[in-house]
Amino acid sequence: MFKQLQQIWRSKDLRKKIIYTIGIILIARLLAQITIPGANVEIVKSIFASNQLLGTFSLLTGGSASNFSILLMGLSPYINASIIMQLLTVVVPSLESVSKEGEQGQRKINMYTRWLSLPIAFIQSYGMLALLNSQTSVPIIPELTNPAVILPIMMTVTAGTVLMMWLGELITENGIGNGISILIFAGIISNIPAALGQNLTLASQSSQLLIPLIIEVLITLGLTIIVVLITEGERRIPILYAGRSIKSGGEKSNLPIKVNQAGMIPIIFAMSVVSFPGIIAQFMQNSTNETIQKISSTLTSHFTVNSPLYLIVYFLLIMAFTYFYVSITFNPEQVAENIQKRGGYVPGIRPGKQTVTFIGNVSNRLNLWGGLFIAMIAIFPEFVKMVTSSLALGSVTNLISGAGLIIIVGVVLDIVRQVNAQLVMHDYNKLY
Repeated sequence: MFKQLQQIWRSKDLRKKIIYTIGIILIARLLAQITIPGANVEIVKSIFASNQLLGTFSLLTGGSASNFSILLMGLSPYINASIIMQLLTVVVPSLESVSKEGEQGQRKINMYTRWLSLPIAFIQSYGMLALLNSQTSVPIIPELTNPAVILPIMMTVTAGTVLMMWLGELITENGIGNGISILIFAGIISNIPAALGQNLTLASQSSQLLIPLIIEVLITLGLTIIVVLITEGERRIPILYAGRSIKSGGEKSNLPIKVNQAGMIPIIFAMSVVSFPGIIAQFMQNSTNETIQKISSTLTSHFTVNSPLYLIVYFLLIMAFTYFYVSITFNPEQVAENIQKRGGYVPGIRPGKQTVTFIGNVSNRLNLWGGLFIAMIAIFPEFVKMVTSSLALGSVTNLISGAGLIIIVGVVLDIVRQVNAQLVMHDYNKLY
């Protein structure tokens, strides 16, 4: 470990990228602490502390929402824009053709996503401000209905989202790995010390909560190990390349397909979608129409974080987004064509259509198990919390949600791969 750190420090380019990435993260965390002028932050924090749905949303913003900072919406508009663009690439033929243009096409899709994030951020900023203001009798910002007051705040929040996207792009271009994922990862990590401190305080005040706290820590450690193992797990399809070896058997290789092909993307998408009904329900609470009030109370009761319906919908959304995302990013036809062009074949499978079918079937089966895995991990901490509460053992704040755990592990493993690749390039450049 120490030797590898020395290698990283000796690599000038890698050292610069790591320092640059850390610097951008620190800037983002600093911006998350700058509150919108004139806001009653204490009321905002009490709203997020008492509302589990808003607490889930705050996870994606790295706590900037609960601080009512200029980064109030975080990267949520960008995530929603990404979901919309992914759907449009399937529905709109012109966008589908653009997405198949390789790296150049992906750049265009990313550009469209960034532009789409702008109006979404502006609209969502008003929705979030109105929602938070409706949750308390004391206004968070006086005269919020005044356009001269709310428009500058909406523009500030929208600019905050654009700034976060720009910081993410800077990390992607000049730092290490996917900048958007790294910023979400940093936001989740920043919440762990506060949750741990809160749990230790509660346990010191009531010895009864010591058992749930120990269970929570052990489960978190156990799930971390399981997530790492499954995330790194893969199915290797054997490939033979005829005529490349002196021996008659040909040159052997393999096509690795990961168990969890979609990574953390379905979790991020599902978190954004599943919280939507509950947030809409809270908008309806102040309506004078009895029908709307009944709809609001029904949605509120069924779409709390620990309700069975919420967990079921969350589970199914993760499964759906897993299949959807992999169907876009993994093309069995293209993979089979590349293998055939290089003179390779799967032993026992005819090249062409049979190879495409075989690879597609393998991918679909792995999607089933990969989707089940991340969906179960996502809901497991909440399920444990419900069990400990029902057994009268008491409950403590989750150190980290299942979704947050998968995101953290996914980003850390991606960073490790990026660092190792940079180290290999550094050693290669020294030789030549």
